Amino acid sequence: MIDFVGKRHWFFLGSAIALAVAVLSLVAFGLRPGIDFTGGTAMTLRFEPQVEQSALREVVMQYGAADTIIQGSGDDYIVRMQLLSVEEREELVNALEAQLGSALTVLDYSTVSPAIATETARQAGLALLFASIAMLLYIAWSFRRMPSPFKWGACAIAGLIHNILIVAGLFALLGRFQGVEIDALFITGLLTIVGYTINNTVVVFDRIRENRAKGISPDLGITVNCSLVETLVRSVNTSLTTLCVILALLLFGGATIHYFILVLFVGLLIGTYSSLFIAGPLLVTWERREWGQVISRIRTANQPG
Repeated sequence: MIDFVGKRHWFFLGSAIALAVAVLSLVAFGLRPGIDFTGGTAMTLRFEPQVEQSALREVVMQYGAADTIIQGSGDDYIVRMQLLSVEEREELVNALEAQLGSALTVLDYSTVSPAIATETARQAGLALLFASIAMLLYIAWSFRRMPSPFKWGACAIAGLIHNILIVAGLFALLGRFQGVEIDALFITGLLTIVGYTINNTVVVFDRIRENRAKGISPDLGITVNCSLVETLVRSVNTSLTTLCVILALLLFGGATIHYFILVLFVGLLIGTYSSLFIAGPLLVTWERREWGQVISRIRTANQPG
C-alpha cells in the first residue's frame, strides 16, 4: 500500500511553493480585468487573406484608445478597446477592409457599459464567497456525526482556496506576460472548479467516514491512507475522462472560449490533486496537531544547502 499520508509533508511543500508563486504574482501583477469588469468593446476578427498584426494595430489605433489590446489566436484576432457605438463599429470594420485590402468577418462582438461591468465584478466576488460558505456548511452538516464536523468542512475549503489561488496566480502571470484578461467566463470556470473539487473531496471524505465506522484502525492516518488508496483509481479515471474532453476543446475550440477552457483544464488537474493529497492529509495533520512540525519542515526544505 502506498503511504500517501506518510508523504503528506512533501505534498504540503509542493503546494506551499505553488501558493507562494501564485500569491506573489497576484500581489505584484494582479489580474487583468476584461471588458466584463471594466466596460468596453471586444471583437473577434478573421481576415482573408491574413493580415499582419502590426498593420491591424495601426488602423485600430486610429479609432481606439491607447490601451487597445490585440491578441492573435490561430487565424483570428481578438480586439479589445474602448466602448464603441454600432455606427463606430461599422466605420471601423469598413476602414479595416479598405486600408488592409482584406475581406473581414466579425466572428464575435460584445460591448459592456462601465456601470454593468462594476455590477458584474461585485456579483462575481459575492458568487465565489457564497459558494465557499455554502460548501463549508454543507460538508459540516453531512459529516455532523463525525467528531468535529467543522474540521472536515474547513479542510475541504482549504483545498478549494488552494485551487482557486493557484489558477488565479497563473492568470496573473498570463496577464502580465501575454496580456490575457479575465472575464465573466473566468468566474464561471472558477465556480465550476469549486463544484468539481468539492465533489471529489466529498467522495474521499465519505470513504474515510465509512472506513472509520468499520474500525479499520484507531489511527486516523491509517484510515485516511486506506481511503485514499481505495478512491485513487476512481478519482483519476473520472478526472481523465473529463480532461480528455476539455483538452479537445482547448486544442480545437474557438478563440472566444480558449481561456475559459484553460481555467477548467488547470483547475481540474489541481482539483484532483488537492482532493486526494491535500484535503485528506490535512485532516490527519489537524487531528495530530502537527502544524508546527509542518511549518518547520517547509522552512528546512527551503533553506539553501
